[in-house]
Amino acid sequence: MALSTRLMLRQGQSLVMTPQLLQAIKLLQYSNMELSAYVEQELERNPLLERTEETGDHEPASAPADPRDGRDTEWESDAGDAEGLGASDWSEGGRSEGDWAQEALSTDAASLSAELGTEVDNAFDADRAPTPAETRHDDPGLSATSWTGSGGGGGDEEAPNLEAYVAAQVGLSEHLEQQLALAIVDPTDRLIGHALIDGIDEAGYLREPVGEIAERLGAPVERVERVLAVIHTFDPGGVGARDLSECLAIQLRERDRFDPAMQALVAHLPLLAKRDFTQLRKICGVDDEDLSEMLKEIRALDPKPGRAFGGAPVQPVAPDVTVRQGPDGAWLVELNPEGLPRVLVNQTYAARVMRAGLAPAEKTYITECLQNANWLTRSLEQRARTILKVATEIVRQQDGFFSKGVEHLRPLNLKIVADAIGMHESTVSRVTSNKHLVCPRGLFEFKYFFTASIPAQAGGDAHSAEAVRFKIKQMIDQETADDVLSDDAIVLRLKQANVNIARRTVAKYRESLRIPSSVERRREKAALRGQS
Repeated sequence: MALSTRLMLRQGQSLVMTPQLLQAIKLLQYSNMELSAYVEQELERNPLLERTEETGDHEPASAPADPRDGRDTEWESDAGDAEGLGASDWSEGGRSEGDWAQEALSTDAASLSAELGTEVDNAFDADRAPTPAETRHDDPGLSATSWTGSGGGGGDEEAPNLEAYVAAQVGLSEHLEQQLALAIVDPTDRLIGHALIDGIDEAGYLREPVGEIAERLGAPVERVERVLAVIHTFDPGGVGARDLSECLAIQLRERDRFDPAMQALVAHLPLLAKRDFTQLRKICGVDDEDLSEMLKEIRALDPKPGRAFGGAPVQPVAPDVTVRQGPDGAWLVELNPEGLPRVLVNQTYAARVMRAGLAPAEKTYITECLQNANWLTRSLEQRARTILKVATEIVRQQDGFFSKGVEHLRPLNLKIVADAIGMHESTVSRVTSNKHLVCPRGLFEFKYFFTASIPAQAGGDAHSAEAVRFKIKQMIDQETADDVLSDDAIVLRLKQANVNIARRTVAKYRESLRIPSSVERRREKAALRGQS
């Protein structure tokens, strides 16, 4: 068969993801913080966009001055008035305002020096001779300080920034480096100390192995260990430890409580986590009273010494939707206005600029800015309507939760909501990501209301996994030391409550709630009863 080239015409359809469509999808799944950051960037990039708060909700702001106009009568009149003012208009009795301010400050400096019995010249800028840069050519009696906040006048220079004098929060690394500069003099050891401090995380633990640090620096491991021992003496206590046992041991040494019994207890922390107090008493060689005192001392220690210095800044969660009960008992779903960025398109300014004689490139730029601004405002409106529609359907589906509590939470998935509001599941998934609602029961993420379904024992409506998890927690909270429920016992009680669930599912839910096993709970309750 011979190969040949042919020119053919075919017609077909395909879905093209335009940049605007891709960005609209991203806007839908943005959180409030991410959306605000994106809108801020668009406000800086697009001259046709402006905030609604700056101009009101109904009428746009006045258009910015056209740089092509070149006329500003207000500034010209102000300049003319300023030119008519002579030096005598700014003085009294031949003395300038700067002289009065300088004399007042000098008097205050003299009085304070007499009262305090010391010189305070360095606290008053008016007592020193002005530099040539600070002297004004039009009035030699006015210094730069006379026109700033210290002189009480307003002028060309900015007032002193008081925020510049506020001490910034000291981080853990900076705090340790300050102590390192005082504790170690040798430059090589100080370099090793900086490398060790760089390997300490926000919790205060050294996560990088000492051997790797020594190999990277080309230093003996013994020398690195010696410098690390010095860091262990720094504040906060326990910083630079490589595991929890070492962290607690460092703090106990500082308190002079690291005796042999305490050493044995710290060395067997897994038994403490399992509440195996009988085995701990044998290993430590103490009775119940001594073990109880040792446990109190362990609880008084800080397992994460670095958290006192904070970590990454915590971003507050702003709800996207508020849910409240109306006078008739129905639930009202409203968008949170504080979480919605309000922007509008300045059509007046756009029309004014387009009427001016523009170059082709400038006209293209203004047209693109107008299109992007209109697209952004429409996308924000569509995003708000979609969020409100999804939230309203969630409240309708989970009416029992808002009225009676977690026990009445129903199983729900994305398909149910998507079919109810006539949208695709992927759209509902994007809407429920990083979105929150606030109601009389607290602040909840949208995804909290989407839970798995657990069938009923004798037929009927299925149960929500979150509601079953809540029931398990209630059972365990109400148990006593003589009646500790095993996972099998919890399964039997749930089946009596018409919940068909397996024992491994109960164990999984219990572990997700960070509740220990029945054996560990029984040991802990017995120990607490023995202490009382």
